[in-house]
Amino acid sequence: MSDRPLSLVISVRVRPDRRDAFVAGISRHAAASVREEPGCLRFDVTADSADPDLFWVCEVFADEAALAAHRASPHFAAWQQEKAASVVPGSQVDRGGPLLVSES
Repeated sequence: MSDRPLSLVISVRVRPDRRDAFVAGISRHAAASVREEPGCLRFDVTADSADPDLFWVCEVFADEAALAAHRASPHFAAWQQEKAASVVPGSQVDRGGPLLVSES
C-alpha cells in the first residue's frame, strides 16, 4: 500500500433528463467527502465544454488508505445508488495513479 497521494480522474456520461439530478447529487457527495474525510484532499467536477452530458470528476486522496476509507463511507454507498439513476450504464471510466505534481 502506497503512502503517496493518489489522484483519480473519472469520466461519466449522464442521461440528458437526469443532468440536474446528477449535478445536485454529486455536489452533495463532493461536499460530504471533503467535509467528513480528512484524507479526501480535493474533489472537483467539471462539465465537458463540448458535450453537456459528459462530466469529469477529479479526486485527490492522501494515500491508498484514504481512498479505501472513502469507498467504505456511508455517503459513498448512498451516492452509488443515486448515481445509478442518472448515469448511462457502462459509461464510467476511472483512471488513477500517484499524484506527481500539484500546484495551487
